[in-house]
Amino acid sequence: MHSTDAQMVVLTVLADGPRHGYAINTAIEELTGRRLGPGSLYGALTRLEARGLIEPATAEGEPADRQRTMQITDTGRTTLRTELEQLARVAQAGLRALGVKPA
Repeated sequence: MHSTDAQMVVLTVLADGPRHGYAINTAIEELTGRRLGPGSLYGALTRLEARGLIEPATAEGEPADRQRTMQITDTGRTTLRTELEQLARVAQAGLRALGVKPA
């Protein structure tokens, strides 16, 4: 999976609610049928956090050394929506070009 694809799928699963790394990868596997390797997952998390698209979701009273739970930010939601809308337009154009009728 390309790093941009990994980032989009991470944002997609975090749009459903905060999760830690293992839970993110489990949700990705349920969605795509594949797990991300640790480098791909944590690389995507690092890049998304650096861009302000996700942030730590520390529950009150949660020890700082526990697995970090991440959540999507408002900017992340806007970015994901824009990317998904663009992807949907490209998919529809591709399907039309292939002669596939919309579902």
